[in-house]
Amino acid sequence: MTEKTRTDHAATALSAWTGAGAILFDLDGVLTPTATVHEQAWQELFEGYLAAQPEVPGYTESDYFDHIDGKPRFDGVRDFLASRGIVLPEGPTDDDPANTTVQGLGNRKNGIFNDIVSSGVEPFEGSVRFLEAALERGLKVAVVSSSRNAPAVLAAAGLDVHFPVVVDGLVAAREGLPGKPSPATYQYAARLLDLPSEECVVVEDAVSGVQAGEAGFFHSVIGVDRGAGRQALLDAGATLVVQDLSELLP
Repeated sequence: MTEKTRTDHAATALSAWTGAGAILFDLDGVLTPTATVHEQAWQELFEGYLAAQPEVPGYTESDYFDHIDGKPRFDGVRDFLASRGIVLPEGPTDDDPANTTVQGLGNRKNGIFNDIVSSGVEPFEGSVRFLEAALERGLKVAVVSSSRNAPAVLAAAGLDVHFPVVVDGLVAAREGLPGKPSPATYQYAARLLDLPSEECVVVEDAVSGVQAGEAGFFHSVIGVDRGAGRQALLDAGATLVVQDLSELLP
């Protein structure tokens, strides 16, 4: 990277959140490395399920980004199964994880995830630095996550004290908000912060989350490439893509 390229990148990075009133953070993959834990939990879930379906193609690494990443848990179950031409009964929301239903498989995945994160979560250092810089500038902050485990993950990472507003999968279900790529959960967080969407920056690592930010007419959408791919995030509508949020700091 030439000196001019570095200077241009720094100017673009700074302008992506200059003049904003709030930063709306996705959680898994943006603030904490729990996206990899989700990947692991989904893989364990579907490899186990597909072992009893020998005529169906097995689970691959790309399945997570193609069908699951960033979506509410049960949407992820449905969309993955649809990719294999499988339709299962829904089951009740509190269905037993041992049952082969959409809700049962989703709850089974949740148990796997909770077992993995129970030992604690270390947030991304660059993300913490960016969060601290945003708070020092007087910006409001919120977490907008498809996960129903967001409060527990924030507490495990020691970040819960910074986020009075958390819009997670449970809040979305309670309020009847469609999940990402709909912008509804991000727009709801903006309303809770008493700010128009145009003054809020969305920070996302998932294609579906970037699409949500792009669809909601926000101040900007910052993509964090943790595996989805820089071009995929730009194509989804990201204003800027970084590998670490520390790149946004002067």
